[in-house]
Amino acid sequence: MKPTLAFALGLALSLAAGPLQARDDRQQYSIEAALAEGRAKGVLDDAIQLHFGPDSAPAFQSRMGEYTANKKTNAFNKSDQEACHWAFLSAVRSLQARARKEGGDAVVDIRSYYKKGDFRSASEFECGAGAIMAGVTLVGTVVKR
Repeated sequence: MKPTLAFALGLALSLAAGPLQARDDRQQYSIEAALAEGRAKGVLDDAIQLHFGPDSAPAFQSRMGEYTANKKTNAFNKSDQEACHWAFLSAVRSLQARARKEGGDAVVDIRSYYKKGDFRSASEFECGAGAIMAGVTLVGTVVKR
């Protein structure tokens, strides 16, 4: 291929891909639906309880700290919901692993924090979905009940 033809082809491909990479839609999905999917796939740690949203914390003995889990996944050839559920489950697993490491047995006041946007809900999480990547950021407090 001649250099000018290769350059023209590369330029055309990059211009065509540009708008696809720019998509970053914030969407909300059901926490329960995503967790049910995670339970069905056996990816969650049943020993570490999860409590979403404000006022969700049961009584606890001690607080180990607040932690953030920022997870991304490949969204290519997946629906936004499929990619967002996977990123959410990865973030939840990360919080559960942190709880286990810190000696906790629950994560409370879990909320979405995608691109530092504080989204608190007991029923929904927020996900950023694009053509290539989807991402979920969760913040939660590890406690010992």
